[in-house]
Amino acid sequence: MSVNGVTGVAAATYASSATGTAKTATAAEKNTTAADTGVVYEPSTDATDSKSNKMTDYSSIVSSMKQELASHNQQLQNLVNELLGKQAKKYTTLADLFKNITADPATVAQAQKDIGEDGYWGIEQTSDRLVSMAQALSGGDATKADEMIAAIKKGFDQATEAWGDKLPDICQKTIDSAVDKMTQWRDSLNTKETAE
Repeated sequence: MSVNGVTGVAAATYASSATGTAKTATAAEKNTTAADTGVVYEPSTDATDSKSNKMTDYSSIVSSMKQELASHNQQLQNLVNELLGKQAKKYTTLADLFKNITADPATVAQAQKDIGEDGYWGIEQTSDRLVSMAQALSGGDATKADEMIAAIKKGFDQATEAWGDKLPDICQKTIDSAVDKMTQWRDSLNTKETAE
């Protein structure tokens, strides 16, 4: 066997594999798509604020809050209807109506749970909902925070008038908590704008 014979075989083998690779590369080049040619910028369709990366689509927030509130209002209305159905007297104010109410232990336990610290109608959750609704209605505009605070207080005054007497202590604490949270929200956004 000669050296030329070995070299010739190796060269022929190399040439045939190189030709196959070249054919494969050519086929791969033909199959390239527009996505393989480079990066294409496509702007986001999200309704987000680029500065804070927070959602600014408040209509969906308001809608979900209304649905949740409607569900809980129905539950509360059923509770009140059950209690009032047992009352035969007529009252001139809501406060008078609720002075002499008697309720079964299960209803009392559920009411206490609902207005408790972790309850849906408790101070924290109710004030959080008030603040979320006010922020959504303002469109996330901190300059409208004072206007929203005034609206919350006006609603509280109207509720007091409808009640016919001073509202229970939990109501005042809830409004105070909501006003504090709105003030903190307003001040934190104003501080961020000043820092920028």
